[in-house]
Amino acid sequence: MEERTEIEDLGEFGLIDYLTRNIELYNASTVLGVGDDAAVIDLFGKQTVISTDMLVEGIHFDLMYTPLKHLGYKSVIVNLSDIYAMNATPTHITMSLAFSNRFSLEALNEFYEGVYAACEKYRVDLIGGDTTSSQKGFVISVTAIGEVAPDKFVKRSTAQKGDLLCVSGDLGAAYLGLTLLEREKKIFLENPQIQPDLEDQTYVIGRQLKPEARHDIISFLAGKEIMPTAMMDVSDGLSSEILHICKQSQLGCVLYEEKIPVHDQARELAMKLGLDPTACALSGGEDYELLFTMKQEDYDKITLNEEIAVIGYMTELTEEPHIITRSGNKHKLAAQGWNAFK
Repeated sequence: MEERTEIEDLGEFGLIDYLTRNIELYNASTVLGVGDDAAVIDLFGKQTVISTDMLVEGIHFDLMYTPLKHLGYKSVIVNLSDIYAMNATPTHITMSLAFSNRFSLEALNEFYEGVYAACEKYRVDLIGGDTTSSQKGFVISVTAIGEVAPDKFVKRSTAQKGDLLCVSGDLGAAYLGLTLLEREKKIFLENPQIQPDLEDQTYVIGRQLKPEARHDIISFLAGKEIMPTAMMDVSDGLSSEILHICKQSQLGCVLYEEKIPVHDQARELAMKLGLDPTACALSGGEDYELLFTMKQEDYDKITLNEEIAVIGYMTELTEEPHIITRSGNKHKLAAQGWNAFK
């Protein structure tokens, strides 16, 4: 039997001391981290970028199939992705938790192992936060802070007519991973004797439970001196993100189905589950890839990068955003991605 330590035995400050006892700092800009009334950051003439996300048990994650360490890692990644989407470098996070008494010290420690693993990989400093009790369930709120050279941040509203529409990585796999996990949970609840069968789908399960943020793409673009004209991350599904850029830039676009990158494993699994791989890519969400527009003259600089796909181009607003299917049919692009309030 695993040892269990009740949180109330430590008290709030004892808990904070315990969870932050081995904290490591990676950034010279961190003047003062955890342990005072506020953290102090000196950004040496850079501009600061700030983003906050909240994850709620039963809405954004299910602990029946989400290991706490993976959840800790993912809760950091989803925030860092927003910072990279501004063409900035994340440097600091704060982490606030609310949890019920069903969570032991050991459980929270496992969660923080994931948090620290993400901080180490992305060289980000955890500099504070808050812990409180909740009547039931687990609530996570993370604020990420990043830095960017003056006026080098990239908004959603600055795409230009004729710009290429590009996306990193591949799309739809995280949704398929979730579909598989939800299917096995349903089977397990109906018959707990049946062992989950995830069919060796390590890629799609990994995309759901342990996503990564695309710092490599931001580094590549900087190295090639490509300044995206607009950018955002793909958290709610490709179609709704494209429509955000179109609406805020007051443009239309043409998207080509055959150009949308889908991983071979994801495509095979979608077919097996009777799902359309393109629909998974357009509406799935949680891919945390970067969607960006760039000038056509920069095209030659990205041709050798297999992690960037050109999937369409921006048009005048007179032509509403649409997708050209493999068979050459033209359809209006609809946002059917994740809606937090449905």
